[in-house]
Amino acid sequence: MPFSIATWNINSIRMRKNLVLNFLSQENPDVLALQEIKCTNDQFPAEFFANAGYKFQAVNGQKAYHGVALLSKIELKDISSRQFFNVDHARHVSANINYGRGDIKIHNFYIPAGGDEPDPIKNPKFAHKLGFYDEMKNWFKESQFKQRQIIMGDFNIAPHENDVWNHKQLLKVVSHTQQEIDLLNDLLESGNWTDLVRAHIPINNKLYSWWSYRAKDWNVSDKGRRLDHIWSTNDMAELSSSAKILREARGWSEKPSDHAPIIAEFD
Repeated sequence: MPFSIATWNINSIRMRKNLVLNFLSQENPDVLALQEIKCTNDQFPAEFFANAGYKFQAVNGQKAYHGVALLSKIELKDISSRQFFNVDHARHVSANINYGRGDIKIHNFYIPAGGDEPDPIKNPKFAHKLGFYDEMKNWFKESQFKQRQIIMGDFNIAPHENDVWNHKQLLKVVSHTQQEIDLLNDLLESGNWTDLVRAHIPINNKLYSWWSYRAKDWNVSDKGRRLDHIWSTNDMAELSSSAKILREARGWSEKPSDHAPIIAEFD
């Protein structure tokens, strides 16, 4: 039977839990990864989502900032989380699931944005981002991660010129600098990974998952970036049947998230 996963930087789960419920009702994914939940574990609206059919949950929350969570209709096993670059932020949670083909490890990441200055000496936030990626790459080189893995979330890098609204203008802007692009591509190529969205949507198509709140009309100006990603190991990619970005969710309310959800489906 088909199996679907989704990721969404919701930018405060308590403020936008009804938007998530609307998404779950409309798209009905088996697993949803959320980033920037901006609450502690005890503040997470667990019962609200359990009542909607997502009783299996893995939450790694943090007061005021960051925080990630997995919502699932399928049992989550071996739940764990990890700190990266020796910084005490809630940016990762993982779990095993079995949808009928054996266990799959799913990782949910909220990778640091990196601040405004693309200089690791002048900007500690950018240094944190670079170090986070380096540690991810080294971690995923371990043999336990070679098969049946999915990593998804807000990676905070738009790697291709058609993943941003203006390639030349953004080459010196954090999230699309050449250093970050090389870092993300190195992670992709050093592991057994496939970018599932671009596996189904050709690279010559402009494609975004984030639009700034600063734009008066985000849809008309369309100054977006593809910061959110779903990757899988190649064995899972062979089963991948579709992927999409639900652009319209960016405009679902007067106070939406600045990100849109991404959905991938497997046979």
